[in-house]
Order: sequence, then structure tokens, then C-alpha cells
Amino acid sequence: MNEAHLDCRSLPCPQPVLECKKAVSDEHPHRIVVTVDNEAASQNVSRFLSSQGYALISEDRRNGLVIVTAEAGGDRASTEEDPGEAASDAWHQASASPQAAPDRQLVLITSDVIGHGDDLLGGKLMQNFLATLPEMGESLWRIIFINAGVKLTVQGSPVLEGLQSLESAGVSILVCGTCLDHFQLLEHKRVGRTTNMLDVVTSLQLAGKVIHV
Repeated sequence: MNEAHLDCRSLPCPQPVLECKKAVSDEHPHRIVVTVDNEAASQNVSRFLSSQGYALISEDRRNGLVIVTAEAGGDRASTEEDPGEAASDAWHQASASPQAAPDRQLVLITSDVIGHGDDLLGGKLMQNFLATLPEMGESLWRIIFINAGVKLTVQGSPVLEGLQSLESAGVSILVCGTCLDHFQLLEHKRVGRTTNMLDVVTSLQLAGKVIHV
């Protein structure tokens, strides 16, 4: 049985996913065992392997490490007719449809406030901005939260209910796993999908228009 073992400890995002991508592409292993040293990398690796037709066998946690084991033969994550569906990986979308679509509008949020000078005012402006996003209608494809922006996606966030409503309505929400881990918020995320920089970059490629906040 063809088996690949990847030691991805200490590798920055998105290197663990890229190592998996290379192994799957070059070796086509029946079983793949990946060792990472943080929960965000574990989630990203598991999700990527699932999208490539691997079934997750186990996630063994020991001494601060996570050992992800998966075998070929699972159902490859399907891409819906609408490439903006939250259930599809950005990387998988790019493989199937590498061209940006004009009707896909992406909002990139890099902070929990808007502007500089007064964070209290900036927080209110951000709340107003996110509350107004539904006015974009069906053109709103995806929202990505990175850096301090991830604080808006966790328990206790004043905009959490609104973001959950957007997600329920079909808007794809991606939340940077490295950023959540940095702020020690990974376990407190309550909306969106934990993601990696490969998905972020690919999403920027796929979007017809990017709004940076």
C-alpha cells in the first residue's frame, strides 16, 4: 500500500496544505499521514485532503502535535454549479474554473475597526458596514477575515448574528486559522470556515471585484 508521511511541524501557513498538495499530485498515495503542530493546520489539512477524495481515518493528538491520517476512497468534495458555495474549497474552485467572474464580489476584512484615530468610532463603523453588506444582494460572494478581523467572527462579537445570517443566506465566509491561533481564538470561532493563505490567495484570484476594509 502506497503511503506518504509528511512532517509539517513548524511550517507556516499555507505550507502544510501545499506539502499535501504536492504529495497527492506527485505520489498519489493510498494513505497519507501528516504531522502538524497546531489546530488550525490540522483543520486545513483535513479539509484539503477531503476535497481530494481522501477519507479521514483519525486525528491523533499527543504532546502538542496532531497526526492526521487519511486514505484514498472518500467522496471528493463536489463543486456546486454556483462556484461561490461555501461548501467548496477555493483551491478546488480554481482547479475547475481558474478565471475570475465579474459577478463574484469579495470583501477582505483585515481589522475589527474601520479607519484610524478612534477605535470606538471605528468599531461602530465596522458594525454599520457589515450590517449594510446584505444590500449588495447576490453579488456578495465571499467575506474573508484576516489579522484582527477574525475577532469579529468569535463568540461575543457584536456582528456575529449578522454574519451568521449572511452565511445562512449562502455567502461564503473564510476565517484565517493562523490569525485565530495567534489571538488564541480558534476555539471561540462561531461563524465561517477556518482557512489558510492558499484559499485566501485563490479567492482573490477568483473574485471579479475585491473590497478591502
